[in-house]
Amino acid sequence: MSSLTKYLKRKFDADPYLGKVYLTGEISNYRPRPNAHQYFSLKDEHAKINAIMFRSAFDKVKFKPEEGMKVLVVGRISLYEASGGYQIYIEKMEPDGIGALYQAYEQLKKKLSQEGLFGVEKKFLPRFPRKIAVITSPSGAVIKDIMTTVRRRYPIAQIVLFPALVQGDNAAVDIVARIHQVQEIGEFDTLIIGRGGGSIEDLWPFNEEIVARAIFECQIPIISSVGHETDTTIADLVADVRAATPTAAAELAVPVLSDELLKIEQLRIRLLQNMQSRIKLKKQLVDKLTKSYVFQQPGRLYEGYLQKIDYLKSRSQQVLQQNLTKNEKIARFLIQKLQEQAPFEMVHLYNSKVEYVTRQLNRAINDCFKKNEQRLTKAISDLDMLSPLKIMGRGYSYVSDSNQKIIKSVEQLNKNDVIDIHLYNGSIKTKVLELRRMNNND
Repeated sequence: MSSLTKYLKRKFDADPYLGKVYLTGEISNYRPRPNAHQYFSLKDEHAKINAIMFRSAFDKVKFKPEEGMKVLVVGRISLYEASGGYQIYIEKMEPDGIGALYQAYEQLKKKLSQEGLFGVEKKFLPRFPRKIAVITSPSGAVIKDIMTTVRRRYPIAQIVLFPALVQGDNAAVDIVARIHQVQEIGEFDTLIIGRGGGSIEDLWPFNEEIVARAIFECQIPIISSVGHETDTTIADLVADVRAATPTAAAELAVPVLSDELLKIEQLRIRLLQNMQSRIKLKKQLVDKLTKSYVFQQPGRLYEGYLQKIDYLKSRSQQVLQQNLTKNEKIARFLIQKLQEQAPFEMVHLYNSKVEYVTRQLNRAINDCFKKNEQRLTKAISDLDMLSPLKIMGRGYSYVSDSNQKIIKSVEQLNKNDVIDIHLYNGSIKTKVLELRRMNNND
């Protein structure tokens, strides 16, 4: 089995017709594997073949393969010994019926559009830039056109060239590096990125995702001028402003200095005329005020106030005199009423009444004390007669157990219990030797 498989593999590898095969088919069983070899199938209406595309070849594919996509592939046919099945080792792959670069362009355009890179609010270009950065080829016509246009329109602006590759495999990385360099310097008002026209392959660095994201993240307003007017790159869509040509980019970046100077002169004249008009109006107002009676006879300005002050002064004196007269009458009336009431006699009379009531109150208190003292003495005598000590003095006593509980019946005691017998002048501790219960009938 192994020998047969090896023989068949040598046949496949040695066949010159199988060394380079062109196939058109539909991608099937495709499961993307990031940064790895890709395994899938190609099929048409009647057949299917397994396919493998190594990472080195797959990284060169400009578009994103998808399940069901019809593609044109170039590769070699060989036999895989482990399974005994033949398969195609793909070296190149393009969409069938549409260019690979165009397919990649549309896919990236759709992706970035969904992320919102095209729809965000664009940054405004400064009206009067001082320093303009230009990223382009140092030997192309782009920088010459930009410099010529800026020198003609706005010669006071400074142009700084950041030379970069604008074509080839390393161009995208170089463009991104220049964008970062411009932003790190941070003293530029506007950035122009451009190159001349060419095929889609020539313009492809400006369709790379890394370039688009670098333009989007740049804080400096960017003018994109890539290709001809009919060419539209991803960089054009992400940039803040798109220019059809390098000359148009320069015109967008700077104004016409002579026009601006003319506008300034016109504004200066308008400002001068306006100020002269305002001064004339103010002067007329001053003349009118100067001719006013206030300035001609300033004393008239406060005549009315002096007269009002005199009136108020006279009126206040009258009111004060009236109030004083009224209060004097009230005081005399009150003094007369007070004398009629004779408050000193009333006070003497009431003092006499207070002394009499005080004597009566003291007498009543003494009588109350005596009565209560007699009641207390009698209550003490009666209480003393009922005192247990008086009774015990006549020969009586009482018995308690060890817990000081009074013993009222022999049923509360047992033989050998210790009891206390309380007498008039002390107590006796004893033990019960015998219990004798009395018959109530005895």
